[in-house]
Order: sequence, then structure tokens, then C-alpha cells
Amino acid sequence: MPNDGSALIPKTPSSSIHTSMIAPGVLGVKIIGRLDSMSAGNIWRETNLELDKTSPKQVIVDASEIEYCDGSGIGYLFGLRQRQEKGGGGLEIRGLQAEFQQLLDLFDPSEFEESPEIQPGPIGFFEKIGRSTCRICEEAYTFLEFLGEAGVAMVKALLNPKQVRWKDAFLVAETAGVNALPVIALIGFLMGLIMAFQAAIPMRQFGAAIYVANLVGLSMVRELGPLMTAIVLAGRSGSAFAAELGTMKVNEEIDALITMGLDPVQFLVVTRILAAVIMTPLLTLFADLIGVMGGSIVLLSMGYSLDTYLKQIFSMVNYVDLLGGLFKSIVFGLLVAGIGCLRGLQTEIGASAVGESTTRAVVGGIVLIVVTDGIFSVVYYYLGI
Repeated sequence: MPNDGSALIPKTPSSSIHTSMIAPGVLGVKIIGRLDSMSAGNIWRETNLELDKTSPKQVIVDASEIEYCDGSGIGYLFGLRQRQEKGGGGLEIRGLQAEFQQLLDLFDPSEFEESPEIQPGPIGFFEKIGRSTCRICEEAYTFLEFLGEAGVAMVKALLNPKQVRWKDAFLVAETAGVNALPVIALIGFLMGLIMAFQAAIPMRQFGAAIYVANLVGLSMVRELGPLMTAIVLAGRSGSAFAAELGTMKVNEEIDALITMGLDPVQFLVVTRILAAVIMTPLLTLFADLIGVMGGSIVLLSMGYSLDTYLKQIFSMVNYVDLLGGLFKSIVFGLLVAGIGCLRGLQTEIGASAVGESTTRAVVGGIVLIVVTDGIFSVVYYYLGI
């Protein structure tokens, strides 16, 4: 398109654009016909090509022969103005009908300005601590809120047992509890065996090897049995809960339940929490028994009889110690199932979302177990248990 002449570029049967250099650095653009969604795109491309060739400081648009202009046409005029202003030039529109001018005036150029990028400054040490503290507090509040909602749903389920999906609850109890017996047995046996071996060496020097039985029995029943069982369930069952519910969330099955008027907490979470709360104490009893059996091997190898070993344990461990450990296990089971279900329901969309939820469930479950166990230790100490 020559700069010193003019060109008539047909766009559609109802529109055309005429461009010419009317003065040095001044480009004239005349639009004839309709400036609408059918013609604005082609007119914009041709205008851009001409602006790239001539780089005018001023553009004068003759709009006196525009018969019709819709939102696309207004967008063309507004975009042309923005391009000129960004390049340091100007734009003048002549002869635009009043009704089209009113549409153009509705657009505020300041609303389309790009906001400058603000480079974040370095985060200070105390700011990092504050952000971490706020995040931990938010997580704790969310978890307590979820436990409260789940607790209300469990109370409703217990008051009306027919509403509970017992078949699913028994299936979860089997996968989370019964199928965990081998690993619980292995870890419990090795825990009792290792602890007895470690304690037998120094105690035998003082002629108190028989008290290894007291140490193994008391430690397994009060502390290691519930703690070890809960940590195994956090890595095994808590992660499974998070993965199952996370996959349902990604596949929009949770949204489908809500659409059908079903509460996901009542429908999915209650069965898992009930199964975990019921199975964790039973697994803890099994771990206590296997741990005591593991410790007995050490005492038997040192020449003590099994009867002497059991009598020593029964003289030290009473029902208060047993009930205290079982109460811990119930709370641990609630925490493991609760954090697993919560992380599953919090799963976001994406290929790695389920994996992230599973990891968060395991880490969060173990942290909650350890913190809660510390609280129990302090409370039991002041209660004299």
C-alpha cells in the first residue's frame, strides 16, 4: 500500500477501508459501511499492517460514512487509540455518529492500563515465622471445624443406626484393621524384643534383669503400643482415606453426591471414622500382646521362666495403665481418620493433587499423634496415672 497514494481495500460487500498519508507522519483512515463483528477483524489487521509500515505520529479516522457500529467496531476504535498512545502518538476520530460516540465513551482507558509489576521484596525471618504461625493456626481451626462437623454426623448416626452404611463401615474396618495385623504384629514383636535387649544389658550389671519385664510391659501398654499402632495406621489407612476421597474429588464424584442432596461427611466420612475408632483399640491390644511376647524371648534366654516373666508384668501393669493406653488409641484413631478424610476432601484439581493430599494426610497425622501423645503424657502425670 503506497504511502503517497491511496488504496481501496474491500473487506466485505458492506464495508471497506481507505488509508492514505495526508501529511508527513499523519495517516488518514477512512471507513465506509458497516464496522461490525464481520468486518472489524479484517479492518484491524489491515490497519495494523499500515501502522507497522508507516509508524505515524498521528492517525485521523474519518468515521462519517460508518453506517453501523457494534461492540466489535468500538473495540477496533478503542484498540487503535491504545496502540497510538502506547507508541507516543495520537488518534483523532472525526464524524462519528453520536450514538456510536456514546458507546466509545463508555470505555475508560485507565481501566485497561497494565499495572506495573511489583517485585516482592525479600521475606524477613520474623515474617516467615508469622506466616507459618498463621498457616498452622488456620490448619488447626479447619481441622477442629471438620472434627466438629464429623462428630455431629457421628452422633446423628449413632442415634439412628439405620442411616449408617454398615456394609461399607465393615469393609473399611477389614481393609484398615484386619489387613494391618501382619505389619502390626511384626513391628510390635520387634519393638518388644529390641527394647528388652537394650534394657537387659545395663540392668544385668546391677542384678536387676528381671525388671526388664516391668519395662517392656509398662512401655508397651501405656506408650509404645498405642503410639506405634497409630503411626502405622497413619501411614497405611490415613493415606488410603486421603487417596480414596481425593480421587473421588478429582473425578467430581463428591460434587455429584452434593448435587443429589447427600452430605459427603455423613455418606463417606462417618463410616471411615467409625471403622478407625473401633479397630484402633483392638489393634493396640494385639500390638501390646505381641510386644510382650517379643520381650519374653530375652528373659527366657537369660534363664527366667515364662511364669516368672508374666507374674512380673502383672505385678507392675494394672487395668488403669491398660485403659489409659486404650483411650489414647481411640483418640489417635479419630485423628488419623479425621485428617485423612479432611485432606481427601481438600484435594484440588490436577495430576499431582491426590499425591499431595496423601502426603499431607500422612505428615499431618503423624504430627498430630505425637503432639497429642505429649499432651496425654502431661495430663496423665498430673492425674497420677
